[in-house]
Amino acid sequence: MSTSQTVQQLHAELITSENFRRYGQVIFPSSDGKAFDAEDAQLNLQNGTPRFYIMRLHSRGRKFHKITRHMQCTQCLGSLAGKDWLIAVCPPDNELDEPVLAEIAAFRIPGNCFIKINQGTWHAGPYFEHETVDFYNLELSDTNVVDHFTHDFLKSNQLEFEITEQGKSKNSKD
Repeated sequence: MSTSQTVQQLHAELITSENFRRYGQVIFPSSDGKAFDAEDAQLNLQNGTPRFYIMRLHSRGRKFHKITRHMQCTQCLGSLAGKDWLIAVCPPDNELDEPVLAEIAAFRIPGNCFIKINQGTWHAGPYFEHETVDFYNLELSDTNVVDHFTHDFLKSNQLEFEITEQGKSKNSKD
């Protein structure tokens, strides 16, 4: 019996603090000396040793079929050199071991901010069409070893996603 694979289009919205609130926070520049408040990243890194590093990613495109979550910490991601990028997310549901298809959303993140992903939020990305993008990443030192839960939509639903944007073709090299 053959199974056919479906590609589902996800339209990326430009990220704002409001439309990303279910998944985490968007952190924009603030004045030096500003007191800590709710607009700053609300981090949970208490379950291990924090790791802050730069990861270099190559030619990621816009398609994915796996989505991951971390239950023990928040995670922060931002691009260097002001490059825009894309991410797909799904809100955490601690009672389910898999993401809810109807709740998956995609966002375009401009290069002048970073995101903090809430504990348990499913995420796929970063995605981009540049040849290379360097990202700073804040998580725990062993996040990808002991706190890396992945769901594969190809296995469960014969499904792949492609992040699209209004006014941009799939082959655009923005």
